[in-house]
Amino acid sequence: MADAAVQLSAEDGGDIPAAIDLRAEYVKSGVKDVLDELDRELIGLRPVKQRIRETAALLLVEHARRRLGLAHETPTLHMSFSGNPGTGKTTVALRMANLLHRLGYIRKGHLVSVTRDDLVGQYIGHTAPKTKEILKKAMGGVLFIDEAYYLHRQENERDYGQEAIEILLQVMENQRDDLVVIMAGYADRMDRFFESNPGFRSRIAHHIDFPDYSGDELLQIAETMLAKQNYQFDGKARVVMADYIAARRKQPHFANARSIRNALDRARLRQANRLFETVSGPVDAEALSTIGAEDISVSRVFAMAEAAKEEKRS
Repeated sequence: MADAAVQLSAEDGGDIPAAIDLRAEYVKSGVKDVLDELDRELIGLRPVKQRIRETAALLLVEHARRRLGLAHETPTLHMSFSGNPGTGKTTVALRMANLLHRLGYIRKGHLVSVTRDDLVGQYIGHTAPKTKEILKKAMGGVLFIDEAYYLHRQENERDYGQEAIEILLQVMENQRDDLVVIMAGYADRMDRFFESNPGFRSRIAHHIDFPDYSGDELLQIAETMLAKQNYQFDGKARVVMADYIAARRKQPHFANARSIRNALDRARLRQANRLFETVSGPVDAEALSTIGAEDISVSRVFAMAEAAKEEKRS
């Protein structure tokens, strides 16, 4: 980011600097820390990280313009995160809340995560108070609506989701200075949702697509997850895990990092059972912390992959 220099203007009657060092503001505001943490915490997702950096740059410039007394308007910050499960949408939403708070665009910086059930009631008169209560909790922060398309059920004429939608649209427009709404879900379903509810599309300025992870990225994610729990693969286990990932990605209901986390939980269960049944003497820290190839290779994912191959051959 380059320095910005402008003529003196007046804002709020305070002292107006002649210029603002955007790089210094980037560090001082803590935005650099948030983005660096995002880089460390999330593997891959380059296009997502780039969009977040671009948004941060825009907000820093707008913040500088406000300090210099230039004409400004609070940018529309409502967002849509589209992608498959387990691609980091909730994590990025949390970091975005922190970033917006550090730059002064929201008062608190907290995130309230909800689904349709938290907003839509089951009988007449139930939806409005539920939705308004959630909005009250989220004010000053970010409201994250996961699988937002379930708010709209076109096939059900008596569905109460439309009432929640109308309240959300009103608040997103009238109180956008005090609330940021992030809607998330599968890309194709989000597209259909916006087509059916054009009011949302017109209020959302930032549409960010979350790509699936590659096989190498998922293996790196697996090793990172294990390391956080003081576990590691042995040499053979790492190779088997790579094969597992390649097979699992081709099967139904794959959820990226979420599926990897579930696979590791099962591997740890098998490792614990293996140690309990096969080791009679003392067990050292390395044995307790190492996932072996046998803890992964017995997964039914391999059996399913082999069955699929047999079916193709027959």
